[in-house]
Amino acid sequence: MKKKLVSLILCSVMAVGLLAGCGGGGGGAAEGGSSGSGSGSSAGFVDGQLNSINIIVDGTVTATVDAGQAEFKAQWEEAVGEKLGHPITLNITQLDHSDYSGTVSRTLTTGQPGDAGYPDALIMSATMLRQYQTTGLLWNLASAYDNAEFQSRVNFPQVNENIRTPDGAQYGFAPTYGNGCVTYIKQGWLDAAGKTIDDIKTFDDYYALLKAFTENDPDGNGAGGTYGVIAAGFGKLDEAPFINYMPEFWQGAYPSFYQKDGTWVDGFTEQATIDALARLHQAYADGIIDPDTEEAGTKQAREKFFSNDQTTSEGAFTYWAGTWLRTLSDNLVKNEVKKADGSQETLVQLPPIQEIKDTWGGYLNREAPVWVITDDGDGDDAREQAIFDALFETMLDGDKVQTLWTYGAEDVHWSTKAEEFKTNEGTENEASYTYEEGQFHLKQSPNDPNTIWKKNHLDAVLVIAPLTNGYVSDDPLVTEGNNFFLENAVDAPAAASSETLSGVEADLVSTKTQLVNMAVVGEITPEEAVAQYTEQYGDVCATILEELNSAAE
Repeated sequence: MKKKLVSLILCSVMAVGLLAGCGGGGGGAAEGGSSGSGSGSSAGFVDGQLNSINIIVDGTVTATVDAGQAEFKAQWEEAVGEKLGHPITLNITQLDHSDYSGTVSRTLTTGQPGDAGYPDALIMSATMLRQYQTTGLLWNLASAYDNAEFQSRVNFPQVNENIRTPDGAQYGFAPTYGNGCVTYIKQGWLDAAGKTIDDIKTFDDYYALLKAFTENDPDGNGAGGTYGVIAAGFGKLDEAPFINYMPEFWQGAYPSFYQKDGTWVDGFTEQATIDALARLHQAYADGIIDPDTEEAGTKQAREKFFSNDQTTSEGAFTYWAGTWLRTLSDNLVKNEVKKADGSQETLVQLPPIQEIKDTWGGYLNREAPVWVITDDGDGDDAREQAIFDALFETMLDGDKVQTLWTYGAEDVHWSTKAEEFKTNEGTENEASYTYEEGQFHLKQSPNDPNTIWKKNHLDAVLVIAPLTNGYVSDDPLVTEGNNFFLENAVDAPAAASSETLSGVEADLVSTKTQLVNMAVVGEITPEEAVAQYTEQYGDVCATILEELNSAAE
């Protein structure tokens, strides 16, 4: 039964990849290459002792193979081995972000605990968790979580409370809250349009700005090729909260199942979705949206935004808050992207437009990505509890291991030793850094000495249980980005979960993605898109809504 359910998920995920350009399913951070650094799964649990753990991760672990992963792994093994009182090996398989969910599905479908490469634990998006938590493949970690040592330091208990099923089971562990996206605008382009960020208050203001970006040569190269905005798809329908990459156009629409005044509804069939598709179509027809948006993944979209190839460039880009303000800004510097006057291009964050405030109340804080533990099905929790203790319990120890997950390896990604270094030496963007002995600081990135390392996996600001050792990055841009988001965000709608939805969700996503794309480029009308969806899935969606509303009673 388990394999049958996952096979259905796999077939659906493959269809999504074909139709949506494999836009990604892990959660909106830098892509990692495939590293595959070990084998053996439950074979690592011998005579009640856990000797090795296989984990599968996406690009949200930024200590990749070419960016200090070996040192991170070695220091983790040493620190956790000391806590456990015996050696332990961490085998990391890092998958490409763009087809993470599909590759995970294939792995879980074709393997089983004990096989080489089968994960003991892995990262899942909130959407993936909903798909898998009814398959029997994941371990119910509710009791382990409730009795974890880090519970006394948890500041955001609701993050994991919201993950639980109606019967109290918990199949995922969220070490951070979700974060969300904000709209970044190039300051030089804003200047060229004769506007300040305070002038952009409504959708009409935003649209007029994007139109000026497209038509008025804001980069000053005289060659055209400018677009108002680029995104990783017209709607990210495989990743909650679905509308976060084009929020100004979607406004109050929510093209998935969500609770409205206490009742579950199918947001894709609402007038708000038709209106959103009409806005997107008009912008596409006006040349405001970069046409690469239709097929772009997150990597392609952001790399176009901070590229110095001014033959095709964009003025606005909605992406993750906090650390990404620093990452995007650094890439503008690295790629020598200039304003029309020749000075360095910078970014400004756009507060939510009035239509977003009037509907949701602000930018949406997504449901948190989670870690899960695979269930070996033997009816004994000893192996799974040992994995929880070694991996999740230590991940939030407040000290050495949590620092590894937050910042990476000591003296590779961060240090407390006295040192001096420079970035972009010999250029107008040269920066000098000086630190005294004992002063915590981030170092130059192992794979790019002209940038400062930012974080590894956990965001120190978003984590549910804070570090206790005082190691906090003082990067002003990261602080600015996090504060801006927290001041302008509200929680996204709770995820829907029902038996029927788990079996057909990826098929729904693939169909909706295809229909959205067709409506935006003008092959069908927005009304026809919703009508086709209703004709094909009306009965099954009615069943899903019945299940959701019955569970809510």
